[in-house]
Formats: sequence, structure tokens, C-alpha cells
Amino acid sequence: MLMSSRQFENIAFIASSTEESENARRKFAHRFGSAPPDHADVIVALGGDGLMLQVLHRYMNSGIPIYGMNCGSVGFLMNEFREEDLYERLLAAETTVLHPLHMKATTANGEVHEAKAINEISIYRQTAQAAKLEISIDGKSRMQELICDGVLVATPAGSTAYNLSAHGPILPIDSPLLALTPISPFRPRHWRGALLPNSAKVKISIREALKRPINAVADHTEIRSVHEVEICEDSQTNCQIMFDPDHGWAERILTEQFRY
Repeated sequence: MLMSSRQFENIAFIASSTEESENARRKFAHRFGSAPPDHADVIVALGGDGLMLQVLHRYMNSGIPIYGMNCGSVGFLMNEFREEDLYERLLAAETTVLHPLHMKATTANGEVHEAKAINEISIYRQTAQAAKLEISIDGKSRMQELICDGVLVATPAGSTAYNLSAHGPILPIDSPLLALTPISPFRPRHWRGALLPNSAKVKISIREALKRPINAVADHTEIRSVHEVEICEDSQTNCQIMFDPDHGWAERILTEQFRY
């Protein structure tokens, strides 16, 4: 989806805390000015993937697209950093709309916590004891006992992050799927997870929760000592991320599948 020049009269620049990112922000702001992010036509994020996730969370449902340039160590969500041709790159960039996951986690004392995740929601053991989990999909128990370090549910955007490190599948960015991936499964030892429709409602019930305490993490939000976690895609919430057309997200994900 191409965007018109009228949308880029007000550009906001947000940098991570590194000296490299802050120097880049000052140079761009001197050249283009720097609008307040809440009133910008586009936000340029200067840093790594961590900064991009923070900015995407902060401006969900704002309608403001985010264009990242990599000044960090990891930059799968970012474009190549270049000081020249920024305005032209913004005009040519392609925009992808992302829908986050929604997590509802109930703790041992009955408290309910909710959070959203652009990459993944992960449930993992809090102590040396392995986790014992029951997995239900759309109200039906599909695995009554999974003994493991944990399990995660990843979006297509997050399928190349923690999910890939846990040997989960890479999903095309426009696929209507979620990846359900175990983390170091012990029993059943050879279970490698499942692909779910993005309409699926996943419930993870923790067995022996007091003996085997579990944490639940939605991107940067961590809830400790949970007894039950419900996960689904939030189709009513969206955020927009922009990529250069010669290295868009579909191309990145395809390239990642042929790395060796």
C-alpha cells in the first residue's frame, strides 16, 4: 500500500537510548523538523527491534504508520539505516497492518491481567521444576498434559523471533495462522507444536501450579505465578509498520527460510 506525500508533512523521530540512535535523531530533526509523535503523519523509529516493538505498542490504533531504521544489533523489524533519501523512502514504502494477540492471565490469587503482544505470548517455568500444561483450543482439550519448559503462541510477525529459536515454523506475514510451539518439550518428547487458524482461542491451564509456578509474557509484559492463560488474536486492534519495497516483510520472511 503506497502512501501519498500529503501524509508526510509532519514527521516524528523517536530514538533508542544509544548514542548512535540519538545522533541520528538530532540530524534528521535538524533537517526535517520533528513533530510531536501523537500528531505526526509518520513516526520514524531509530534503534533496534526492541524500540520498534515499544513504538508499535504505544501507537496501536492511532492510524500512524511506523517506519524503522536499524541503529541496533537486531533489525528484523527495521529498514536499513541511511541518512539520505528519507522522504523518498517514506513515499515508496509499503505498509503492513498487524493485529496483536490478546492475553488474559489469571494468577494464583485470582487476579486477572490483560496484555497485548505483537510477536508472541509465551508461558514458561519459573523454577527448576518442569511445567505441566493442558492445552485447549476453542473449548476442546487437545493435549491433557505437556511436560516442558513452556509453550508459546506466535503471530506471523513474531514467527521469526522466539518462535524460530524454539524451532517453530516461519509463517508468511499475510497468512491467517498462529504458531503454537513447545519450548523444550519432555513429554510427549517428539511433539513439535501446531498451526492454528488465527480465529482460534487458546487456553493454557497450569497443572500443579503451586509446585510448578509459571510466568506468562506478552512481548514486554510479564505476569508471574499464573494458573490459566487465554490467548486469541485481537482483530479490532491494529498497528502499521512500513518497509522499503525492495526488502519488505514478505521478502524478509522468505529469505529467512533459506538461511543455513
